[in-house]
Amino acid sequence: MTAVFKKIGWPRLIIGIFLLALFLACPLVGVNYQFAITDVIGRFGMNLVLILSLVPMIQSGCGLNFGVPLGIVSGAFGTVCSIELQVTGYLGILTAIAIGCLFAAVVGLLYGYILNRIKGDEMIISTYIGMAFVALMSFGWIKFLPFKNPILLYGFGGDGMKPQIPLDKNWAGVLDNFLHFKIGRIIDVPVGMLLFGGLCCFLMWVFFRSKLGTAMTAVGSNPEYAQASGVNINKIRIISVVMSTVIAALGIIVYYQHYTFVQLYVAPLNLTLPTVAAVLIGGAALRKASITNVLIGTFLFQGIITVGPMVAGEAFGDIAEALRMVISNGMVLYALTRKEQR
Repeated sequence: MTAVFKKIGWPRLIIGIFLLALFLACPLVGVNYQFAITDVIGRFGMNLVLILSLVPMIQSGCGLNFGVPLGIVSGAFGTVCSIELQVTGYLGILTAIAIGCLFAAVVGLLYGYILNRIKGDEMIISTYIGMAFVALMSFGWIKFLPFKNPILLYGFGGDGMKPQIPLDKNWAGVLDNFLHFKIGRIIDVPVGMLLFGGLCCFLMWVFFRSKLGTAMTAVGSNPEYAQASGVNINKIRIISVVMSTVIAALGIIVYYQHYTFVQLYVAPLNLTLPTVAAVLIGGAALRKASITNVLIGTFLFQGIITVGPMVAGEAFGDIAEALRMVISNGMVLYALTRKEQR
């Protein structure tokens, strides 16, 4: 039994028990547990692909991708372009994916070349690059990008684009509604979004069993051995960075279709630490991450920051948002300071 607990990891076991206790406390404090379950399922599905995007860079030894805002902004750019083109439904989200992922591939290529020049300091530089790219694109949202659709722009002669733009008339919920069903009268199961996230996880699992995926893992775990075996380390690292950036763009589009809004300007920075913390909570290390780490981390992290404030808000008053910040930042702090597992 101790061996099983050790394999799961005591921190994840404790967090899991705490999450279960929160669910059990829901009816005691007046929280409808069905609403809580619906929110956890939704948050799990909408964040899964975004958190999955960290795996390639971790596996290649590029570290935790604090430059994930590059992919997020690229996905936002694709989303805004689809709104500008006034395409809706499945064609709308496919347009956003195509444009966003293409933009992310170009950005990721440049990002990868930069990280190859500063090996050993990737996380510091990627943080700066992510913040700088968000700031640069903010100038674009304000003035320089030639969007004309009135849905995107401030009215009454204002300059620039709105910080939050609704997708309800475009393709909000298109994945959620595919094969969607309810359990009882309240619990929503967004089957399409969960299937899409599961497909992305499966494809990632297959990739890391391919020749290229094995080489990527070798570069991350033992670069000297990989180089001696004839692997081009710089090339593999760039591929991993491009993959991570493209998948992040795809992940944020999945996020937006569930959230039903696209968020511009500094909003991408708010997703960086929670995304990194989730994969670490799931058991990933600085050079090793798996699909299991992503699944466990996404569920535990999103579950705690969703149900915890609900229960505390009913029990102690209107402190839900403040408590969410405390819980979220506390889990981020634990994730970033725990000892790396080899």
